[in-house]
Amino acid sequence: MTQHTTSSRQADFKVYLGSTLFFIYVLFSTPIVGVAILGGFFLPFSMRYRFADIWIDCLLYMLKLCCGLSYEVEGTENIPKNQAAVILSKHQSAWETIALRQIISPQTAVLKKSLLQIPFGGWALATLKPIAIDRSNQKEALKMLLEQGVERLREGLFVLIFPEGTRVAPGAYKKFNAGGAMLANKTGFPVIPLAHNAGEFWPRNSFVKYPGVIKVKIGPMISTLNKSTKDINAEAEAWISQAMLNISAESGK
Repeated sequence: MTQHTTSSRQADFKVYLGSTLFFIYVLFSTPIVGVAILGGFFLPFSMRYRFADIWIDCLLYMLKLCCGLSYEVEGTENIPKNQAAVILSKHQSAWETIALRQIISPQTAVLKKSLLQIPFGGWALATLKPIAIDRSNQKEALKMLLEQGVERLREGLFVLIFPEGTRVAPGAYKKFNAGGAMLANKTGFPVIPLAHNAGEFWPRNSFVKYPGVIKVKIGPMISTLNKSTKDINAEAEAWISQAMLNISAESGK
């Protein structure tokens, strides 16, 4: 057995061990936090949101501690300070469904309605003003997105939308859906394009999380004034596509 092979196996063991420890943490902490949020249903939304924030802070700390996975953000100056916006984000991993909440806040997200049925975690999530849609009925899903999205934006919440509709592997392409751009066009709120490479470290449907630094890029605000839904969507997609190429170049991939 060569030294290289031994080192490789040791590295693999550390990755699987760290991923296992992180999974155990998530498994045990989720019911506890879920019960705490559900128990505070009578409290103001801001306090329930803070409970969730604390859990996510701990989750990201444990992800770094157990798996050696952290992140860095470029472009935080592009986040508006005095108004909400529609965030159109690249979707590669489960990571961004968690971490983006800490990068741009206060925030709600468009998600599958079935997620709210998950014991404790899903039940607690249902109290945090998500925009839950049934993807099997596209017409109804778009209606819910527009109706609830308008409400959330007017309440001062950023609305996170993954225009690809599902997680897409690094390097793969999927056309952007127009729902997020349509919401921005209807309300007049701006769009924030966002790119990241989380899928390179936390792959889709993967138990294993690899060590490294996830790169997040937040683009300049896209105004919706005098623009069509198609133009807004195309501008966001073009910026995100270029940002993904830049991330790959910076990472040497």
